Amino acid sequence: MDELRSAHGRREAAGPVRRGPAGRPAVMLAMATAGFALNFWAWALLSPLAPRLKESLDLTAFQQALLVAVPVLVGSLGRIPVGALTDRFGGRVMFPLVSAATIVPVLYLGWGGESSLTALLVGGFFLGIGGTAFAVGVPFVSAWFPPERRGLAIGVFGMGMGGTAISALTTVRLVDAAGTSTPYLVTAVLLAVYAAAAMAVLREAPGRTVPAETLGRRLAATARLGVTWQASALYAVAFGGYVAFSVYLPTYLKTGYGLTQADAANRMAGFVVLAVVMRPVGGWLSDRLGPARVLAAALAVVTAGAAVQAFTPSLMPLGTIAFLSMAAALGAGSGATFALVTLLAPANRVGAVTGVVGAAGGLGGFVPPLVMGAVYGSSGSYALGLALLSVVAAVAAAFTIVAVQRTVRGRDVAGGRVARAA
Repeated sequence: MDELRSAHGRREAAGPVRRGPAGRPAVMLAMATAGFALNFWAWALLSPLAPRLKESLDLTAFQQALLVAVPVLVGSLGRIPVGALTDRFGGRVMFPLVSAATIVPVLYLGWGGESSLTALLVGGFFLGIGGTAFAVGVPFVSAWFPPERRGLAIGVFGMGMGGTAISALTTVRLVDAAGTSTPYLVTAVLLAVYAAAAMAVLREAPGRTVPAETLGRRLAATARLGVTWQASALYAVAFGGYVAFSVYLPTYLKTGYGLTQADAANRMAGFVVLAVVMRPVGGWLSDRLGPARVLAAALAVVTAGAAVQAFTPSLMPLGTIAFLSMAAALGAGSGATFALVTLLAPANRVGAVTGVVGAAGGLGGFVPPLVMGAVYGSSGSYALGLALLSVVAAVAAAFTIVAVQRTVRGRDVAGGRVARAA
């Protein structure tokens, strides 16, 4: 009973309960997923064009890697304040705000932002705003679904990361067909339409609690939660690996295998689509088997796939199998990570935890392209970078089995004690 009273006290300290108009969870999930996809589409606009920009601006391999990594870095770090702000103001405010803000760098890049490396880096910096949409959607969607369905719901929302596949499939084609400004114009118009639609359609879940603490106190409290750092470490590998491949794979395939830009972009799109499809599968399996088990299995597959690809095998069939296996595992692992977050994080801190974990995932995607560019520039091979990925994934799998599983068991035991007290 003491634990129940303590929990009740924490709920009261969280702040007043907001009661909004009821809405259908499926509609809210669909709108959030669409917003995530559109913002990720904008976030990834520079990646498919990187090989072309490298040639037109005479960039080095490292400069090319930096060009595609800067939006990832900003979008990652920006998730920390955006997640905390979502806890405070809700997705109904933050989704339109983030989408509208992303329009500015998109238009800048479309009209003069490709003139130099400096201009591209400035545009890429602010393009990172689009990457923060993830930290808006997780707490928003989580509040609409009961605990036993959150893994699947967050996994479905996570399919919005397929916006990078849309970018890969359309950007080069739109440039070739209608000029360099076309993909930026199309993306800006869609973001504007979505921002208006989100303001009209989105509603907060009934009973959503609004934190009363200041932003600084909420972030400090979030930093004290064990799940914040466990999930951050795992997401840096799972989602970070996905982001790294989604932004750098066209360059890797063009340089390492001599593919054309269009062929490399298409193969990257296939990688992304498989990862996207597997994300809700990872969430669904986590609802049934537990997120720690799903994460451990996914990371083991990444370990094997990266080890195989380190030897640069022929793309058909061994290289393709290795890449597609890693895509499926990274997607499932990303879905399982946020099933873990929604399982262990306090309800009124899901946004803040999501922001930190999402930042770690983005940072996990920021580093590998730079490492791959530097490794190739010094050795003429990508083998060392892929070997490092294999080692990191193996360590993460062991960490999941030893530490994360213990945390989940502790939560289950504590939950059992509270249930018995009731």
